[in-house]
Amino acid sequence: MSHSRLFKILYYLLDRGHATAPELAREFEVSVRTIYRDVEMLSGAGIPVYTEPGRNGGICLLHNFVLDKAMFSEPEKQEILTALQTLSATGYSSGKGTLTKLSALFQSCGPDWLEVDFSRWGRHDCDNAKFELLKTAVIRRRAVKFVYINTYAEKRERTVHPLKLSFKSKEWYLKAFCLDRQDFRIFKLNRILEPELLEASFAPLPYPEPQETEQPSGDPIVLRFSKEIAYRIYDEFDGALIEPQETGDFLVSAEMPVDSWLVGYLLSFGTQVEVMEPKALREGVATEAWKIQEKYKC
Repeated sequence: MSHSRLFKILYYLLDRGHATAPELAREFEVSVRTIYRDVEMLSGAGIPVYTEPGRNGGICLLHNFVLDKAMFSEPEKQEILTALQTLSATGYSSGKGTLTKLSALFQSCGPDWLEVDFSRWGRHDCDNAKFELLKTAVIRRRAVKFVYINTYAEKRERTVHPLKLSFKSKEWYLKAFCLDRQDFRIFKLNRILEPELLEASFAPLPYPEPQETEQPSGDPIVLRFSKEIAYRIYDEFDGALIEPQETGDFLVSAEMPVDSWLVGYLLSFGTQVEVMEPKALREGVATEAWKIQEKYKC
């Protein structure tokens, strides 16, 4: 006899009110005889569970039965409410009803500590609607069709089996199996256009997560940022790499690959950054800045 199964049967009945013995047997992968034996154990433990004959009968809980909230400690209650509040904050509507019921049961609402908005500034309705559609597709295992803009700004129509939504380094991504490429792919949500939820369903597949490998180190660079751009420095770099100066400026020492991307990235800071080292990077930024000046020269 499994005590874990007894609790699962109890929660199942709490959720649905009643169930047939064959239904519970299928749910918990045991025999009907075992289910009846479990029901006797629950009844013997003081749980008001009983069997009701007839077409609409089955195994039932006494009407208005409430699970003793003393079964959970105060920290456990708060952990349960916090987990449901987190789920609710992401827009998962099914969690809100459960949160309300358990809050009433525990006579505690929990701290209102989290708010999640999946939209970019000025894109509230569009971004949140896209996220909601993709979330629905993942949960319900429904295929999705959309137009995707790749790294080269090319538009391609894709049909995918969405497996997981992933947040990494300030961006949302969709991990999916692409039917057009017959392989697993990651799509950046901001580049997904015209998403359409299809009727076709699919069997879930585990997304093959890459093995953790040591990232190759870049070249040592030293940058000086003016105090006017301080807010952005702490957004872009780890605090351990930032050294405040007496002048109010900041020195950042990091390791990054010196390439065209880094040059363009540093140019986005305008005159608020100066490359101190290495010399090649300093010259590369100066050359690109000169080209920009020539392009806009009247």
